[in-house]
Amino acid sequence: MKIFSKTQIYEGDKITEQRQSLPPSELMERAGLQIFNWMHLRMQGAQVPIHIFCGIGNNGGDGLVIARHLITHGYNVEVYVVNCGNSRSQDFLTSYDKVKAVTKKWPQLLKCETDFPEIHKDDIIVDAIFGIGLNRSIEDWIKALFHHFKASDAFTLSVDIPSGWYTDKPIQDKDGVVRANYTLSFQSPKLIFFLPETSDCTVQWEVIDIGIDREYLISSETEYELISKNEVLPMYKPREKFSHKGDFGHGLIIGGSYGKIGAVQLATRSVLSSGAGLATAYVPKCGYYPLQSSLPEAMVIANADEKKITDINFDIEPSAIGIGVGLGKSSETVSALQTFLKSNKAPLVIDADAINIISENNALLKSIPENSILTPHPKELERLVGKWSDDFDKLKKASDFSVKHKVIVVIKGAHTITVFGEKKYINVTGNPGMATGGSGDVLTGVITGLLCQKYNPIEATLFGVYLHGRAGDLAIEEYGYQSLLAGHIIDYLGEAYIDLFKQPEQTQVEGEEEVDEA
Repeated sequence: MKIFSKTQIYEGDKITEQRQSLPPSELMERAGLQIFNWMHLRMQGAQVPIHIFCGIGNNGGDGLVIARHLITHGYNVEVYVVNCGNSRSQDFLTSYDKVKAVTKKWPQLLKCETDFPEIHKDDIIVDAIFGIGLNRSIEDWIKALFHHFKASDAFTLSVDIPSGWYTDKPIQDKDGVVRANYTLSFQSPKLIFFLPETSDCTVQWEVIDIGIDREYLISSETEYELISKNEVLPMYKPREKFSHKGDFGHGLIIGGSYGKIGAVQLATRSVLSSGAGLATAYVPKCGYYPLQSSLPEAMVIANADEKKITDINFDIEPSAIGIGVGLGKSSETVSALQTFLKSNKAPLVIDADAINIISENNALLKSIPENSILTPHPKELERLVGKWSDDFDKLKKASDFSVKHKVIVVIKGAHTITVFGEKKYINVTGNPGMATGGSGDVLTGVITGLLCQKYNPIEATLFGVYLHGRAGDLAIEEYGYQSLLAGHIIDYLGEAYIDLFKQPEQTQVEGEEEVDEA
């Protein structure tokens, strides 16, 4: 699913109006009606007090359309106009007149704190104050209104985007924002739903189709894209009946040091569980017997040194290599990595201490093969690209790094973001239970295993991140967040593959229907 920028959203609105010969207020009517349908479907006429707060721009106009349909269907509605300026949009005024035509109870004008209505915990707030076009600071009395929302503890539904937030930049004052329980976003989700610093703008979100021109939606290239099952399923490579292990590649994991052999075990096991035909672990001598006994499906090559990797020499021809898990940063290991990078020709996944070594020895960046995949956690990313001021700056720095060095950067997190040049892909799978030691080692192994199976680097990364997160989602159903281990993620990789082909269960609530016209 594409994530459209603010500029593209406005462009899409304009093109839709032109191609569909729509009057100026028709998209507002569509948007408001769709949100009314969403509410009506769930409320079924329940007389819960609904407080609709409208700004004086087009987002406020959407709120007035919602209010009009709720009123004509007999809901318990109070409508307020938040007087946040002197200039009303024309579409707002059109919607305002239509509300006046269906009720004698006209919207109340709010101008200061003394105008705030009483809101109870069991009421519903509809936030339609500011939309994506907000370009100024929020007045203090409106900030107080937002605090009033929060203090009421009422369910808050935001229209398109929670008021006070921006689509493409961080906020400066977190007191001047609405924190929504649910946001109904027009046509595509907003980037801020997925970033650590702005994800608290809404607990849940859903996309509402308002009929933007399909050709525009399909043909437009976006900087950000959401990766879910629909996006990764076409990447899947089915197996032929007479396939053999040689058809699915040989993955090599290089890493480990005294006390950190487990990282290699997890990564190597993940190579096999993601589908590679063969897997070998290259470790210091102390890892030989632990790996041979705990992972009989894999082969092991031992470095001469007992506790650390001092050179990297092997006589196999791996299809792909994952390097860095548990590696350590001894001077001998740094030298071994330098020599390896200069001679390696295989597709490469770089993780953990290999990233840290490269960060401390920037000359090594010249030796990284094009389209290599780097999988840093946040602190490793900071060492790699430098400190950032906010999440938007972080994404820019990662993108600049990717462009400059022609590599793929995986920003691990609640919504892992894959950066491939100027394009960013946001993953939808995964959960807080995966915030546990070894989870990143598993991801390294999964991506390496997919490279072995001839997935190209970006496919291997996107598919691997998705499978890794989906396996974690399936695993928590048995283990819960607190007890999930990295090894459990591997155990559920098979289920994650099977899940690709499962159809979602269809549930029908008796009496459900949509209202097409009010």
